Amino acid sequence: MAFLQLKGIEKKFGEAHVIQGIDLAIERGEFVVFVGPSGCGKSTLLRLIAGLEEISAGSLELDGRDITQQASSKRDLAMVFQSYALYPHMSVYDNMSFALRLAKADPAVIKEKVERAAEILNLGPYLQRTPRELSGGQRQRVAIGRAIVRSPKVFLFDEPLSNLDAALRGQTRVEIAKLHRELGATTIYVTHDQVEAMTLADRVVVLRDGRIEQVGSPLELYDRPASRFVAQFIGTPQMNVISASVLPQLQSVLGVRLPGDGVVGLRPESVTLKAPGQGQFDGRVELVEALGAETLIYLTTQGGAQLTSRQNTRTQLRAGDSVGVDVDANAVHLFDAKGHALPVPLVH
Repeated sequence: MAFLQLKGIEKKFGEAHVIQGIDLAIERGEFVVFVGPSGCGKSTLLRLIAGLEEISAGSLELDGRDITQQASSKRDLAMVFQSYALYPHMSVYDNMSFALRLAKADPAVIKEKVERAAEILNLGPYLQRTPRELSGGQRQRVAIGRAIVRSPKVFLFDEPLSNLDAALRGQTRVEIAKLHRELGATTIYVTHDQVEAMTLADRVVVLRDGRIEQVGSPLELYDRPASRFVAQFIGTPQMNVISASVLPQLQSVLGVRLPGDGVVGLRPESVTLKAPGQGQFDGRVELVEALGAETLIYLTTQGGAQLTSRQNTRTQLRAGDSVGVDVDANAVHLFDAKGHALPVPLVH
């Protein structure tokens, strides 16, 4: 039996059906990331698990115990919010120990747990400071520390890095990954940032309009997306998606039978550029983004298809240049008119 089991979870706000029959099994010690665009229901689903919203239908089991109707405080879960939610007048020590003091835990136990969490999070020198004396990254670590001292069965993170700048997000992401390895705690993490999902998760749950679109490891979703939605959501820059009618050369170039009303998907790294006339077809460079370690080249084919090429070398190409284009037939994805992934049959 799974450690945390969601069975047919639904949530309605009046006439709005925001969570529509979620079935999901999460194993002990697993790091699961809920990802999807704004409004897909990922934060609402997390709040249903936490007990901050009432479940309209379905059941929720934790470690073999039905917690569907239990109060949030009785579920043995700890949540870290986007906004830190620290008491501004309390010291770091008091913020981290607040729940234990409220539960009238032994002061010696409280001290031991807070100091252990502070050691893990490198907060030892800041225990007597107030939140206003800390940086954004330090405040988020205090919020995480407050969750750690409770020793919950499941950690719930609701977009914890979205208020941080880019450098702090990267640094804190590393710290969260390290923390998960050290504690081995079951973790559910909500984000709209697919880079966070790809780098942190054991499994990613892609949500769309209140339903699960696909569940799998980060590389499974990248290499074998079940739908056009997942294919274009996972991966930066987005997968190239081209109508077969816009670029008819693709059928002979790729050696695959293309759906008449569907589309072809190509990852940017599977599109390589050559001298004009030397590729499988020709294109014109529209924009070059030189990022240092990699270069992104945006181009338009003679048939009007828009393509992005990613290469790990620098280039002398400029906007307006003509180029030859090669695509990797082994990396092609096919999707039908409804966006469902299709097998890639060979053309005989």
